[in-house]
Amino acid sequence: MRRPTLLGAFGVVLLLGAGCGIPAASDVRVDGKGGAATEAGMVDGPSSEPPTRTASGSVNEVFVRNFLSAAAGEPDRAYERVKAFIAPEDKPSLQDKKGSEVALNVVRLREAVYTLNSDSTTTVKITVQQIGVLRANGILAPPVATETQYEFGLRSAAFNNGANDERAGLYVLNPPNVLLLSDDAFKQYYQDESIYFWSSDRTRLVPDQRYRPLALPKERQVNEVVKWLVGGPSDWLRPGVVGLPDRTELINNATGANGRWEVNLDMSGDDQNGIDQLITQLAWSLGDVQGELELKIRNNSQPVQDLDERRNSQPLYPNTASPQRFGVYEGAIHPLDFGNELSGVVPLAPEVNRNIVSADLALAKDRRVLAAMVVTGSSKNRYRLAVGTGTEPVSVLSRSGTEHSSMSRPVWLRTVDSRPGRGLVVADGQLYRFDEAARMYPVPLNLASADVTAVAAALDGQRVALIVGGRLYVAAVNPDGGGVSIGPPRQLATSLTGLTAVDWGREDRLVVAGSAGQQAIYEISVEGALETPLRTDVGAKVNHLTAFPTNRSVRVPSGAYMYEANGVAYRSSPFERIEPDRVRDIAPVPAGVRPSNPSAPFFLY
Repeated sequence: MRRPTLLGAFGVVLLLGAGCGIPAASDVRVDGKGGAATEAGMVDGPSSEPPTRTASGSVNEVFVRNFLSAAAGEPDRAYERVKAFIAPEDKPSLQDKKGSEVALNVVRLREAVYTLNSDSTTTVKITVQQIGVLRANGILAPPVATETQYEFGLRSAAFNNGANDERAGLYVLNPPNVLLLSDDAFKQYYQDESIYFWSSDRTRLVPDQRYRPLALPKERQVNEVVKWLVGGPSDWLRPGVVGLPDRTELINNATGANGRWEVNLDMSGDDQNGIDQLITQLAWSLGDVQGELELKIRNNSQPVQDLDERRNSQPLYPNTASPQRFGVYEGAIHPLDFGNELSGVVPLAPEVNRNIVSADLALAKDRRVLAAMVVTGSSKNRYRLAVGTGTEPVSVLSRSGTEHSSMSRPVWLRTVDSRPGRGLVVADGQLYRFDEAARMYPVPLNLASADVTAVAAALDGQRVALIVGGRLYVAAVNPDGGGVSIGPPRQLATSLTGLTAVDWGREDRLVVAGSAGQQAIYEISVEGALETPLRTDVGAKVNHLTAFPTNRSVRVPSGAYMYEANGVAYRSSPFERIEPDRVRDIAPVPAGVRPSNPSAPFFLY
């Protein structure tokens, strides 16, 4: 039988790896949404409430896991739940906070060391990565604390110091002076939700992440979402969106019964177009809530709206068709064929489909083709940007005036109207925006490290992900007249290091390549809290990564991504190498000649 502790200076060390329990070769997606999983110290079946202090008995490891779950749930009782784990003599050392001041420090556990002391207490040292601060308004803000280690003690709760009654459980001694919540508990007891704010030009809705305790009664969910909207967007997203009018307040609580919901707001202005946009914003922010919504502005009722009908009539994104797969083969773009998937036609004229290294092809709302390619320059290892737009097939390209020694795959910032296309590309470590004439303009980021290596644009065109100095960032995009400005980037905490590639896999998830001891690909939530290993045996550094960003309007194909490592391209779902026989419209390879490898795969949508 394994002992939970050892005497003296020796202790049990628990290593808590991010990929624990995931096979080395995994192509499985584990969605962070859903109820709690059954674990030791809990009743059978899912639960929305964390375990009580005595649920673990006197098993140190389970007790500590439950202690780091105790803060989960509705904020107004967080301190009460945590203090139930703390020894009576040490409860005053944790000062209560109320209302909006309640904040949970979400941490990723790295290691736990248990040392049994001569007085029968146990010293616990946990090593952590700070992920963020979960506030009462459901926002996971950037971390404030910098501690990488916390230390506290454990003692028996039995009156006779634990000599013969393990049922009494344990107590925490000298607790941390903050509320800690483990990343596992965060995944288990919270539901991630997307609420939506209008872009700064009011042309589209942009998602903003929130986290709702699963313990929150269902009848209060609508009220919570309205409060989130009234409170405004997350700080990092604010430069690219607009909140509700100043001094908007909720009159009483949102109420509902029998599939009908009533929301009453004290909101300035009587602009009917603005009110109509608010109804659309509410419909999408309420997620899968069914039924009718009656919005009142200062007690004046608006026409009752069916939530599903509003969502169907006002889609989040214009694209509804399945994506088409393409790749580069011997310097030209070709379709990729996979079973029953839709396989398209290259929307470029043959005379311009050459000397291509990587590409991003997009369809504008007016069905124009937007083509941006990195092409070879005047000599080896020199590159230019080439851009062409228009009806299919595009036959005229403009080229950038300057050559570069390195260029990332370009990305288009998608719009929902017929404005000229704009995109982003990284060249020689600098982020640039480009236009339809391939003119490139530097985009400042105001970061200490200026070495940008990758950029990816969300489907809404208002958010970007960046890799700068090997670290992951997200930022809001603000179309400033004819240009583009990027808001202050927010760094995301991840267990991956040395990041090399990124793309948006969903509207609230990123697909990221880096190192987890060995080269790997993870799915990471937009604020860095939720991590899922997608591929942990990549074997070589990923230099190219592309994904199809699924969303609530277009849900399939789920989890589709492709990448290139060490000169070989792969796809997911199912995971397999992209062989030359998947490339369409190429000349037969002569006998005895080794065919070239397809490279730089991408999706057209």
